Amino acid sequence: MASRRGLVAANLVLLATLGVLSWAPWAGAQNAAAPAQGPAVSRARGDYTMIAGHAVSGGSSVVYILDSNNQELIALKWDQTSASMQGVGYRDLNTDATTKPGR
Repeated sequence: MASRRGLVAANLVLLATLGVLSWAPWAGAQNAAAPAQGPAVSRARGDYTMIAGHAVSGGSSVVYILDSNNQELIALKWDQTSASMQGVGYRDLNTDATTKPGR
């Protein structure tokens, strides 16, 4: 019974800590530690969708990650030799949508 009370108390402390950290004024500053390179750019919190697919070249499997809030798409593939994800491509969908196609 005492161990159950201890677990409940620990969970309440963790929940309170999470609440304080998520509502802190600096909680949304994702790029606060990045060096300043021109005017400050406010970046919205992402809303991500991940889609599995195949690359056009090479036939390897690729994971496409779409950030619908920031209108960005990245493609990643698994590199077996380094045991990590490697970037394959990046598209700024907002720029693509506003660019007029040429001949």
